Amino acid sequence: MSKCLLKLVFLLIMAVSISAQKISRFDQICEKTSDLDSHKDLSKALQTADSLYNSAKNPLDEVKSLLLSAQLYHKAGDLKKSLYSAENANCVVSQIDNPEWSAHVDIFLARQYRRVGLYKRSKKYILIGLSKASQITDVSKKYELSGILNQEMAYYEIETGNYSQAVQYIEISLHFFEKINIKGEERTKASSYQLLGDIYFKLANYEVSEIYYRKAEKLLNEKSSCTLGLIYNGLGGIRLKQKNWKDADLYLNKAERIADTSRSLRLKKEVYSNINDYYEGTGDNDKASLYAIKYMKAYEGFSARTREFAETAETSSHPAGTSRPVSIAKNAAIIILCVALIILLIFFRVQQKKQYSKFKNIIRTRMHRKDHNMALNAPENTEFSNISVEEMDDKDDESSRKRNEPIMTSETEAKLLELLDEFEKGILYNSKNMSLSFLAGEFNINTKYLSYVINQHKNADFKTYINRLRIRYIVDKLINDEKYRQYKISILADECGFSSHSKFASVFKAVTDFSPSAYIKHISYDNR
Repeated sequence: MSKCLLKLVFLLIMAVSISAQKISRFDQICEKTSDLDSHKDLSKALQTADSLYNSAKNPLDEVKSLLLSAQLYHKAGDLKKSLYSAENANCVVSQIDNPEWSAHVDIFLARQYRRVGLYKRSKKYILIGLSKASQITDVSKKYELSGILNQEMAYYEIETGNYSQAVQYIEISLHFFEKINIKGEERTKASSYQLLGDIYFKLANYEVSEIYYRKAEKLLNEKSSCTLGLIYNGLGGIRLKQKNWKDADLYLNKAERIADTSRSLRLKKEVYSNINDYYEGTGDNDKASLYAIKYMKAYEGFSARTREFAETAETSSHPAGTSRPVSIAKNAAIIILCVALIILLIFFRVQQKKQYSKFKNIIRTRMHRKDHNMALNAPENTEFSNISVEEMDDKDDESSRKRNEPIMTSETEAKLLELLDEFEKGILYNSKNMSLSFLAGEFNINTKYLSYVINQHKNADFKTYINRLRIRYIVDKLINDEKYRQYKISILADECGFSSHSKFASVFKAVTDFSPSAYIKHISYDNR
């Protein structure tokens, strides 16, 4: 009897061992696909994730495969499919009692919604995740996921400008990380320290900022991680503020090498922005322009990824590309969620356009009012005489400017006005070569005639006339094209032909009553 009992116990142990090996095998494939295969062949990795979903024997394995697909689509830059896969995973995990994987899904969704700018929805998943994490029985996992969720809450507070609260959440996350010793812990802790470095940099406390950047750097063994690139970029930014050009160049070169090979558009954007500042500070305008272009490309790429999420949702039953539907109820829930998000985005877009239109009318009214005032008070009006405006190479003919009697035939004058109307519809006035003689050459007319018509019919001398056109051009861009509100003032100045940041700022304020930064802040606030 005892021998039979021993055999039975042995068979039970073997059965449990085999079962454990099967589960371990599934997890191993998930981990290998995420960490290794995706770097070699992303499309093959997505096919593997699809196969894992089809072969899943239980809802938990479905969650793991769906979350893997979401991670892979994120690496591929497809935010829309990434979110759909994660929302599918959320539907499945909500039907089972597994706080740990619920928290994993919540972390992913919180990050993705933050990345596309839906901060309130991001916070919702953070709070749900924290609630789930508190229910995890494995203490190590509980501390790990609680630390990551507090770190994510810090990102949320940074986006809303609450830096002191963000610091508190990071300190809580580090407190959790200190209690555990798991694979990847050092990298996660490094992210927290790097984030603290960013916060204190924003607060202009460069000494403390560098301390945290150094702590983060010591924890990282990788030579080309995105976090390390952000650390070097932060250290380079500190040196820029200190005007230590030599060390700034050293750190920014390290950051650029990582950024150039990274898929992270956020890293590229921040690094190229700092390098642009470096070359502006050292007076190398050619290289500054080159990195301004790189920055704009990275920003436009980042914006394109974000905008893609707002497009019409695909109607496939499983967005991760699997052939087996999750279920009719789950798909219906996903479709309803996507429709609700699209309606929400459309609503905000309509409100945004109304705000833009209202604000644009205010600015236009002010600009036209100033034109009218200058016409009434000319030539005594000194609005532009007391500021450093953009000077042209050619000076107006003072005698012709003061004359009221015609100096040309009415036909010539009418033709010149037609040419000026066409000129105002284009963007030639943004040319850095623009001058009275240059434009007269374009019109095949002498400078005296051109100066006379501008003074008589545009109520301004030549330089004021050109400056107004340039400012109106950039105001329209700022109102109607969101990406222009992300550009540096120096890039905006260059875009509309000004030779320096300071001259552009002076003229902008004279025409609109706002400084460029205040104007951008105002319309950005209205867009929230």
